[in-house]
Amino acid sequence: MPELRKNRPVVGTCVELFAGGGGLAMGVHDAGFRPLLVNEYAKRAIETLQTNEMPGGGKWPLKPGDVRSLTEDFKRLDGQVDVLAGGPPCQPFSLGGVAKGVEDERNMFPQMFRAIREMRPKAVICENVRGLLRKSFEPYFNYILNELRLPFVERTEGATWEEHNEVIEKLLANDSVPASERYYVEAVPVNAANFGVPQIRQRVIIVAFRADLCADWENVWEERRPRQTHSDEALIHSMREGGEYWSRYSWVDSEARARAIANLPTLNLDNARTRELVALRPWRTLRDAIQGIDEFKGHSLPFVNTDDVNGKVQVGEISDHFGWPGARIYTGHTPNLLDRPAKTVKAGVHGVPGGESVMMMDDPTFDGSGYRYMTVRETARVMTFPDDWRLAGPRGEKMRQLGNAVPVKLARVFGEAVAAALDSVGALDKPGLKR
Repeated sequence: MPELRKNRPVVGTCVELFAGGGGLAMGVHDAGFRPLLVNEYAKRAIETLQTNEMPGGGKWPLKPGDVRSLTEDFKRLDGQVDVLAGGPPCQPFSLGGVAKGVEDERNMFPQMFRAIREMRPKAVICENVRGLLRKSFEPYFNYILNELRLPFVERTEGATWEEHNEVIEKLLANDSVPASERYYVEAVPVNAANFGVPQIRQRVIIVAFRADLCADWENVWEERRPRQTHSDEALIHSMREGGEYWSRYSWVDSEARARAIANLPTLNLDNARTRELVALRPWRTLRDAIQGIDEFKGHSLPFVNTDDVNGKVQVGEISDHFGWPGARIYTGHTPNLLDRPAKTVKAGVHGVPGGESVMMMDDPTFDGSGYRYMTVRETARVMTFPDDWRLAGPRGEKMRQLGNAVPVKLARVFGEAVAAALDSVGALDKPGLKR
């Protein structure tokens, strides 16, 4: 059983909004938070959550449908929620979307703030795309953070967001709002690869803590915030100078190794910062994911050959590991390389996007091109979903769920950090929920 599925002591409770395919929900659960309510709107994602049990057993407490209909459910949970987690739909801010920003009706941040007002969670974990940090969105992003700092200061009907932000900023400057209605907030830009996820995935994670629980959240969080554990420099060193990487893959031929090393930069080990980064664990690669490094305990996925690709054949017993024909690369869609972290898994506007899920094989003659599509299961591993997590729908819908998800490992890292911060100030001492 993979490490990500181990039973962990229950330390608190959580609610998950915009759950999608379940990455954030599973990671926060793995950090020790028992879900009281899980909400999702998309049909196939709902089916995925209904199909799978929670780690350790039991059905997810799923409340399907539009989050805007959950008023009574939220009020019922007032005072019972330790962590509210969610990734509000990111299309309004994504570089790959229509980039309407605040004007896009799909903006679900207001529903996160409503949930906070009605449930009063002790902490919040919110994941979203790095597009939120774009210069053009900076004023609105600052408004989002201000709303999270004072979520009980509601926007009056007819007011613009700029007018609402002015009201909030004045209240923040005056420090006149009771601590029970304020939150300490920090936005944390992350690259998932820096935390052992075998994928370059640039995101922003917003964490918030209710101010009445501690007068010094800034220092409490600073001591417990997730720190980078993996680095590109360590991977380069292990592939080039150190050679440890190839000790796992002695069967890879010399030409494939040479291609993998050819474009790697030379490290300046006289530089102190470079030495610090080399001392970390190496970034995990697509090959690592397929071969089962870390949480997959060395359980490699079976090789997908040309016949499997052209016949759309399921290979082995692990679900969703089947070939898919038609892989090609073109300008703007370079392939994934086996010995680098995978490119960002994307949802796409119309299913699987272009060449983003294409991988270059060791054999340059494979299927006449040297390329094939990644299987759904390989993509799930890149997102650190366990092998027994089954996705609902046709291939395109499964890939969409994965592209919209939070890597389970990254969610767990932040869930554990938030748990440690809450525990350090005595905020998790609930009857029946102590470690």
